[in-house]
Amino acid sequence: MDAAQLHDEPVEPDVVASDVVYRGAVWNVRSDTVRYGDGEIVRQYVEHPGAAAVVALDDEERIVLIQQYRHPLRLRDWEIPAGLLDVAGEPPLETARRELAEEVDLVAEHWQPLLSLRTSPGGNDEVVHVFLARGLSDAPEAFARADEEADMTLARVPLRDAVDAVIAGRVTNGILVASVLAAAEVLRREAGDVAGR
Repeated sequence: MDAAQLHDEPVEPDVVASDVVYRGAVWNVRSDTVRYGDGEIVRQYVEHPGAAAVVALDDEERIVLIQQYRHPLRLRDWEIPAGLLDVAGEPPLETARRELAEEVDLVAEHWQPLLSLRTSPGGNDEVVHVFLARGLSDAPEAFARADEEADMTLARVPLRDAVDAVIAGRVTNGILVASVLAAAEVLRREAGDVAGR
C-alpha cells in the first residue's frame, strides 16, 4: 500500500432503526440497528457534538497545560485547553480561540490546524479538531471559572518534557498524547529535520 491509499473510508450503511435511549445535558446515547454484511448488528454509542482543542506554544517552545478533575477517571489529568462545539454555527477554529481565552486567559497571533482525531470510534462519534497556536499574549480580560475548572492548575512545560511524559506514560489523556506528539513532529519538520520521512 502506498501512502496515498492510507486514509479512512466513509461508509453509508443501511440504518434500519435509530433511537435515542438516553438524553443527557451534553450528549445523548443512541442505539442503531444496521444492516451489515449478511445480517444486522445493534450498536449503542455516545452522540457527541465534537470539540476543539489547542496546543498553545510560547516563544520558548513551552506548551500550556491544564490539570483538572475528571470524574469518570477519578483523577486530575493533564490536558490541553479544549471545549465542546456547543455554539451553533461556530467553526472549530473559533471554538479553539474562545477556549484558549476562557480556560487559560490567553490569545494567539498565529493559528494552524494540527490534527483531527476520533477519541473512541467504538463508543462515540466525537471528533476533536486540534489547532497549533503561537504568538501568545494575555487575553484582554480574565475569565471566572466554576466547577472542575475552579481549581485548575496551569503550567507551561517545555514541549520536549511533555513528550517525555507521554512516552513514560505519566500523562495519558488521549487528546494531549496525540497533540503533543503531533506538535513535536511539526516543530521537527519546521527545523528541517525530515530524516526518516
